[in-house]
Amino acid sequence: MDFEPVIGLEIHAQLLTDTKIFCGCSTRFGSEPNTQTCPVCTGLPGVLPVMNRKAIEYVVRTGLALNCTISPHSRFARKNYFYPDLPKGYQISQYELPLCEGGSVEIAGNGDSKKIALTRIHLEEDAGKNIHGGAEQESFVDLNRAGVPLMEIVTEPDIRNAREAAAFVKKLRIILRYIGVCDGNMEQGSLRCDANVSVRGAGETGFGVKTEIKNMNSFRFIERALDYEIKRQIKALKDGERIVQETRLWNEEKGITESMRSKEEAHDYRYFPDPDLVPIEFDPSWIDEMKAHIVELPDVKRKRFIEKCSLPDDDADFLVDERTTAEWFEKAVELGGEPRAVCNWLKGELTKLLNEDNRQIEDSPVGPGQLIELLALIDKGTISGKIAKTVFEEMYKTGKGAGAIVEEKGLVQVSDESEIERLVDAVIGKNPGEAERFKSGDAKLMGFFVGQIMKETKGKANPKIVNELLRKKLK
Repeated sequence: MDFEPVIGLEIHAQLLTDTKIFCGCSTRFGSEPNTQTCPVCTGLPGVLPVMNRKAIEYVVRTGLALNCTISPHSRFARKNYFYPDLPKGYQISQYELPLCEGGSVEIAGNGDSKKIALTRIHLEEDAGKNIHGGAEQESFVDLNRAGVPLMEIVTEPDIRNAREAAAFVKKLRIILRYIGVCDGNMEQGSLRCDANVSVRGAGETGFGVKTEIKNMNSFRFIERALDYEIKRQIKALKDGERIVQETRLWNEEKGITESMRSKEEAHDYRYFPDPDLVPIEFDPSWIDEMKAHIVELPDVKRKRFIEKCSLPDDDADFLVDERTTAEWFEKAVELGGEPRAVCNWLKGELTKLLNEDNRQIEDSPVGPGQLIELLALIDKGTISGKIAKTVFEEMYKTGKGAGAIVEEKGLVQVSDESEIERLVDAVIGKNPGEAERFKSGDAKLMGFFVGQIMKETKGKANPKIVNELLRKKLK
């Protein structure tokens, strides 16, 4: 029997607010344990939460970007469970009335695209962090993260394989970074993924028993964990075993998912409206204002780059992957750069140097204007493309302009035809055997002659003139 996987995702994105969701404590990552806490986020008796307006704005901004319906009325609920990193004994979340409903994210398929429908987006507070181990095998609790605002994005069970799941998370991460609501840093836990996985017979419409895989924090882990879990469930069903509804964790060292606990249902959490927080009602004009300030999203930008700039799909994909890269490219084109040439230098030389330095493009020593100056020197014939790479590296190292470097290092291209002709005659005269072989049809020797002339001129001879004269002389 053939089986089909059915996957739904729950993405937890930490919002880029300076302070926590219900208090003024910092959300900064990497501080000493329990140094970013107060009576509110540690759950001391008698305290009252105060809503962080910016967190609400970020969730609404996300909902608008993902074509969700923004709920006119929303409210918070208490999700009750006991765990050492949850000091209040409940988590403030949302249940019946989330901030956003519906919407979708489009991912690329096998030469096609597919829309993954969203169920809801809601806002909740993060829990603290349990730390286990040490020489004494002790356990500790760090509450710095308790109360950090999390946005939970829940999909419909529309995903059919691990590759689609990873593609969805990648696309969502790009969008969240574009609109400035989450930094998408999976290593630091600011973007985490849970997956509900089941399998069913091919052609069936019902759902099988699902398992939940928790806290996958890399695209590689998502693909590997889901692939393993799908195969595990199919094998179990073929062997006549029953799938148990449970929560599982991905063990990267062993390459398997492992049972963590039985899976809870919504009623196990005893949700009820939080009495300390008033319901939220939105003014439609405020929603319209938010909508007007949504930046151009990656899919729209990609289409524009392909249609208006005549870029290949791969180049457009590269440019829109990061908003800062796309903006760098757009600024260079705005300054007069030919789109394909700008993209080639950005994708090639600049990216290589940035990667070697572990720098982001916003920290690049070479700006769009400096690249345009370099491209102008190539177009005028002042320097060759090969020399331009040397100049670019020097620009990156020193921050100097292309013109200054060319003048300082004497790198102006030799385009004097009579000077180049003298060199061509000398090289042919020194290599009569190779000249005869070329004339007899050994076309590969053209590279030899060009190389000899470039060696004589230290790479400064105009390659177009060199090739034209060689063909003329070697007829």
